[in-house]
Amino acid sequence: MRPCERRLTRASAVSALAALVLVVTPVLPTSASVMPSAPAPAIHLRFMTYNIEYGGTVISFRQIVRGLVRADPDVVGVNEAFSHLSRLAREAGYPYWNPRLDLISKYPLIDPPHGNGRYLFMQIAPGRIVAVTNVHLPTTNYGPRRVLDGWSRRKVLRTERATRLPAIRPFVRALAPVAAGGIPCVIMGDFNSPSSQDWVSATVGARPQNRFPLAWPVSRYLLARGYVDGYRQVHPDPVTSPGLTWPSGRPHSSRSWNPPLDAPEDRIDQIWVQGPASAVASRIVGERGGPGVAIGIKPWGTDHRAVLTTLDTLPGTPPMMVAPDARLVEVGHPLTSTYHAPGAAGERIVVVPSGGGPATDALVSAPTPGAQPNDGSLTLPTISLAGGAYDVVLADAADAVLSRARFWTRTPGSPPSLATSKHRYRVGEPIPVTWSQAPGNRFDWIGVYWRGADPNVASYKAYVYTRTSVSGTAVFDRHATGRWPLRAGRYTLYYLLNDAYRAVASRDIVVRG
Repeated sequence: MRPCERRLTRASAVSALAALVLVVTPVLPTSASVMPSAPAPAIHLRFMTYNIEYGGTVISFRQIVRGLVRADPDVVGVNEAFSHLSRLAREAGYPYWNPRLDLISKYPLIDPPHGNGRYLFMQIAPGRIVAVTNVHLPTTNYGPRRVLDGWSRRKVLRTERATRLPAIRPFVRALAPVAAGGIPCVIMGDFNSPSSQDWVSATVGARPQNRFPLAWPVSRYLLARGYVDGYRQVHPDPVTSPGLTWPSGRPHSSRSWNPPLDAPEDRIDQIWVQGPASAVASRIVGERGGPGVAIGIKPWGTDHRAVLTTLDTLPGTPPMMVAPDARLVEVGHPLTSTYHAPGAAGERIVVVPSGGGPATDALVSAPTPGAQPNDGSLTLPTISLAGGAYDVVLADAADAVLSRARFWTRTPGSPPSLATSKHRYRVGEPIPVTWSQAPGNRFDWIGVYWRGADPNVASYKAYVYTRTSVSGTAVFDRHATGRWPLRAGRYTLYYLLNDAYRAVASRDIVVRG
């Protein structure tokens, strides 16, 4: 479940370096432009979806780490990371992590420019990738609870179509051209919605909330677009293998929220796959002795059980791209960019001001090996750059742009900024907000509170997510989550990190009647 919703019920650029220092990491090509002598073999990859509950600190962070180590996935989608993603990766021994989608991996993670924060590429080997994304759908009006409350089938479906279905669509749409290119696509996470493959005639009466068959819209949407539920592929019978993931049997916490005793058990943590991949094993990770738990931990550290699914996978070939390893870089720190290129002579990676061209605006430039590797990485210096927005460009010998990706720089120690269009607003008047130099985490958000209130204690009045944007805009109006219109009073807007309550920027406003 998502903490924000619980709270509700809960360039100027300077000239290029005179002496350019760079590191080139060439790799042997396996891309479409160099035909291998034999088809690449399929490999087994282990995917895990893991909601660690409030940053993994409710019971014991050590037990959260232990659960990950015992399961030993190749990649894990973490929910409710609360800015503890890097800590979890380091303590569990994982070399790669990405806070934009809260993914931890044994393999390099690439944030492609055409992904728009909706998915990453996991690089199994140079020129061989799998697309993966991690979702956390809204908790609003949790369906099984509403069935228990007496809601009709029609009312439950209407609510699902208004809440969780719009939340999954952008990820599926973003992945559609990737899947069409023959790249395996994996969607995993806390769906906060059961599966239509579980609520069938045979399961009516199996649990108190299973009062009738129900075609849950999110699962129906995924099935209609060619996705396969990994757990159900391995365990097709929902009667003998219900695969329940929430709530778990973790110990009661005296200092945190606990699932109610009558919480309706269901399988809401799921892993879906499309393309050249097939589930060959799928296990539940949770409290020792829990229903259906195959990998047991005592005590278990979170209110969700995890799902570990092994896929027999044939990785695909990446599209033409250049991808910076970070979207916000402190000036002076190196910028590493991964690329997939045609492999022709004269190709290079160039840093230009936002929207600039490689022929006229190059600030930093380095050649790719050319004519040999199609895939590799270049590490470029940023000491010559001022704070602001830039593009890293993959260009050919004729200065044509083959791929372009945006990144930002900030001067050392400069904090994120948050601003509004003005200081005073009328009741009901939309409130535009802008931010810059922000971390761009998956669930960074801007909350409205009474003036000076502590977000760790007080309840927000309304909030919007920043949609992983380092620099961006949003509007508080009737579409924002929470109370609208704001009544007359003095307010503080906070930029808060990753679904938690740590504020890194603020702005005061006044609303007048």
